[in-house]
Amino acid sequence: MSSPLPSLDPHVLLVFLLQVSLLLLVALTLGRLAVKIGLPALVGELLTGVVLGPSLLGTVAPGLLDWVLPADADQLHLLDAVGQLGVLLLVGVTGIQLDGKMLRRRGSAGVKVSLSGLLLPLALGIGAGFLVPAALLTEGTDRGVFALFLGVAMCVTAIPVIAKILADMNLLHRDVGQLTLAAGTVDDAVGWFLLSVVSAAATTGVRAGSVSLSLLYLVAFIAVAFFAGRPAVRWVMQRASGGPRVTIAVIVIVLGAAVTQSLKMEAMFGAFIAGILIGQARDDENKLWKDLTPLRTVVLSVLAPLFMATAGLRMDLTALAGPKVLLAAIALLLVAVVGKFAGAYLGARWSRLSHWEGIALGAGMNARGVVEVVVATTGLRLGVLSIATYTVVVLIAVVTSVMGPPILRWAMSRMEQTPAESERELVLAAGPH
Repeated sequence: MSSPLPSLDPHVLLVFLLQVSLLLLVALTLGRLAVKIGLPALVGELLTGVVLGPSLLGTVAPGLLDWVLPADADQLHLLDAVGQLGVLLLVGVTGIQLDGKMLRRRGSAGVKVSLSGLLLPLALGIGAGFLVPAALLTEGTDRGVFALFLGVAMCVTAIPVIAKILADMNLLHRDVGQLTLAAGTVDDAVGWFLLSVVSAAATTGVRAGSVSLSLLYLVAFIAVAFFAGRPAVRWVMQRASGGPRVTIAVIVIVLGAAVTQSLKMEAMFGAFIAGILIGQARDDENKLWKDLTPLRTVVLSVLAPLFMATAGLRMDLTALAGPKVLLAAIALLLVAVVGKFAGAYLGARWSRLSHWEGIALGAGMNARGVVEVVVATTGLRLGVLSIATYTVVVLIAVVTSVMGPPILRWAMSRMEQTPAESERELVLAAGPH
């Protein structure tokens, strides 16, 4: 006779419920305050983790922090699991709204913006890694591996943060918004591949065979998804309606994430591709989008804010108390901003886009958000990054996400909406909005 499945400890469940309630309450409050001062709700949601984490609450009331957000692995895993599901669904919903026709029409521009916005900050980040003071390195860390890791952290872009910013600012229907998502997708795919290479260098060393296998998996997944997965998803989605469509969409997104995770790629990439497949199954009347409105509402209003709130919980600003660490943090922030912004802008101009389109793309691509947090967490787990460096990298993610919206709004105010964009806005208004 098999033993019964272990049940969840009542106190663990109580703390988990309090954690979710507190994080959502503070995220909602700070999000509304951010909106009142002209920033997207995302800004306040990202700052929630800073306020409730060791940076503020841990300094003012450490006893309260230890009770509400205890440093217990099992307790943290519950919160992380909900946050991970939220970010996967956010990325999937973003993929559903991607305009495939526009991407095919202006795909070369997206690739140019992406590559330019990736290679320049990568090079600058690697260079900075060889110059930062030893106080930022963990004992025994190879500086070359550290420099490579820092370069990857500088060059990534965050699809979830970009999606949330564009959604909050009602810019998903604009060509610049669609191009930013397209370029961010390429950046993410390359970024996760580079992260796997650097992680291998930090553990077993880079082997040509393992790198080639990872690249083969990436290409094979995309090919299978679009040649076999697309007709299958279309067939299933068109034979469901109402609530079952929402359930099927969630299953497809989560399965897509599971496939890429099993292939040792990032789960978010699979979720995004799955979302694209769902979006391409829509009909002329856009009934699919109308049926999926409840999913988008729950994701954007509950799960995404909860994930954003958890992003800053492991961040400790007190690590910046040392003058050398603080100066290094400022220098790395400048390297990150200049590299990404200049790279995306040059890529836009290379694609013959206007000056203001280049600035808007630079502002959008500059948002690192949760993806950089994932990179930082990986570096911390492998021992490549110290607590101080982890905090600096996460701080860059928060600052770049905060500075993006006002610059984006300023640039977009100088570009008139085209008839095609107006038509796309009407289509989006007919479905999720």
